[in-house]
Amino acid sequence: MSKRTHRIKVISYEGSSYRTDFWEGQGREFEDITERKAISRLLPPKGGTIIEVGAGFGRLADLYKNYEQIILTDYSLSLLQEAQKSFGDNPKYKFIAANVYNLPFADNLADVVVMIRVAHHLEAIDVALEEVHRVLRRRSIFIMEFANKRNAKAIARFLLKKQDWSPFDEEPYEFIPLNFDFHPRWMRQALTRAGFRTEKELAISNFRHPALKNHFPPDSLAKIDNIIAGPGSVFKLSPSILTKNITTKSTTPTTGSFYVCPKCRAGNMNHTDSTVICPQCGSSWPIISGIIDFRFPRPEE
Repeated sequence: MSKRTHRIKVISYEGSSYRTDFWEGQGREFEDITERKAISRLLPPKGGTIIEVGAGFGRLADLYKNYEQIILTDYSLSLLQEAQKSFGDNPKYKFIAANVYNLPFADNLADVVVMIRVAHHLEAIDVALEEVHRVLRRRSIFIMEFANKRNAKAIARFLLKKQDWSPFDEEPYEFIPLNFDFHPRWMRQALTRAGFRTEKELAISNFRHPALKNHFPPDSLAKIDNIIAGPGSVFKLSPSILTKNITTKSTTPTTGSFYVCPKCRAGNMNHTDSTVICPQCGSSWPIISGIIDFRFPRPEE
């Protein structure tokens, strides 16, 4: 791992019951349906290689079923093991434990990268965006969701003097450790710096409030949310913003590699049944029940 990235803090859901504590049975059907509808609007229906960064337990993985190669990556090995139980029988799916700040994929590998409910945990999002741009091909697509700092609730609370921080200040706001809200203008500028052109935005999850979710069917709320997501992107007052971004690379050189070493970036990694080995620096990365763990090199024997 480079000196630039090894000091960046990373939030980990390793060993957590995130699936049942946050999603299943927790009254978040509206959020799930809304996000799936919005992603489907921006995601090409089929393609070559797609990578989901922060795929977790594979909540959205079925949306990619028409892609030729589907790579689910997350910092949590235990969550990927849950995803593997659902999709591991399909050879199109690969499961990779990795750090978003140091992705183990060759340059220009993917046609699409999807990153949902991840940006709000990134203290160095500029580094993450550069990594995503690196692994995408020329004129490829990056679909990203981020928590909107300038949402309607935050504006109302600020104007009523019920909160100290200003939603109009463009700098990211860390409301608890490693949880950030982003101003839409700041995020668009960050995407531009990383080499993306934002093609489309959707303002989603407008009805993310218990009073509404408890009194109306989630399908109905999500349908209305989907209708207003496009027009709402003009004002961007929703809790979440979903963006479709295009890489602005001039060329797409090919390397012939799939994985690169997270430590030295060498390609053409050597594989055994239990290990991936870098031919240049000698680092080895374990394969655990079919999941390659690129987070930490295997200790030397």
